Amino acid sequence: MTISVGDRLPEAKFRVMTADGAVEKTTADVFAGKKVVLFAVPGAFTPTCHKNHLPGYIEQAAAIKAKGVDTIAVVSVNDHHVMGAWAKASGGEDKILFLADGSGLFTKAIGLDIDLTAGGLGLRSKRYSMIVDDGVVSALNIEDAPGGVTVSGAAAALEML
Repeated sequence: MTISVGDRLPEAKFRVMTADGAVEKTTADVFAGKKVVLFAVPGAFTPTCHKNHLPGYIEQAAAIKAKGVDTIAVVSVNDHHVMGAWAKASGGEDKILFLADGSGLFTKAIGLDIDLTAGGLGLRSKRYSMIVDDGVVSALNIEDAPGGVTVSGAAAALEML
């Protein structure tokens, strides 16, 4: 079942790369008591994700945070090493929290997993964005096609705030 507006995010664990190595962050660590813009990509470094989706959030980070957002986070079904490298390569490590959902457990729990095996990617996340207030989804936009960034991009997030 797909998560909906008004639902609380499930308990989950993510891995985040830091200067000292990987650390575990729980759903509570990321979302409790905070307003968070969370967006998901099918894969770090993939063309649409790397050249279109993530850059908009990096460019608009200050404008999004000026709307009362505590954290902008991206989640992907990639390991923490890949997400850490993506943070550095994109220049987003000080603006975006890069959450690794390596086994896709969070993605499956919210019902936004997609099988991209035919394209060689395996089980991944659908592309979406959501606004989360203290752990509760207040807005959710899911892209119809994995390669499109219309309703889940930074401009759409700014409009939802």
